[in-house]
Amino acid sequence: MTIWPIETLLPHAGRMILLDRVVTWEAERIVCERVVRRGDTFVDATGLPAWAGVELMAQAIAAWNGCQVLAAGGHVRPGFLLGTRAYRADVDAFPPGARLTIEALRHFHDEDGMGAFACRIDAPGMHAEARLTVFSPPDPTPYLDPRNCFDSRGTPS
Repeated sequence: MTIWPIETLLPHAGRMILLDRVVTWEAERIVCERVVRRGDTFVDATGLPAWAGVELMAQAIAAWNGCQVLAAGGHVRPGFLLGTRAYRADVDAFPPGARLTIEALRHFHDEDGMGAFACRIDAPGMHAEARLTVFSPPDPTPYLDPRNCFDSRGTPS
């Protein structure tokens, strides 16, 4: 099992990469890590707000996809977070210094790129969980073209 640098696995760049590393990955699951540091993106005086946990989970799924694609000799491409169900966190913020373990377990994934993952974030005395629905089409180009976001009258579609 190859463990690639996180920036190789994600279509994100710079400060928008919220994960530090992949711990392990396999066909149906990935475990990533993040240490909350003062001065990082979204971190305020209390730490990383719990709502940012959804993005940590989404990036873990993107890293899982990146591992699958690179292992098969392909290229990392953008995907889309479609939604989440029942995100629950037992803290308001993950405090500075907290070492977060982010896990995503695939429940469903089809050939068109639709997928569902059960995700969790754990650290001593802290827990968050959700089910995320994602879309990773074979060719994301049409979904990234802003001309496809409006109808013929210029109204958002």
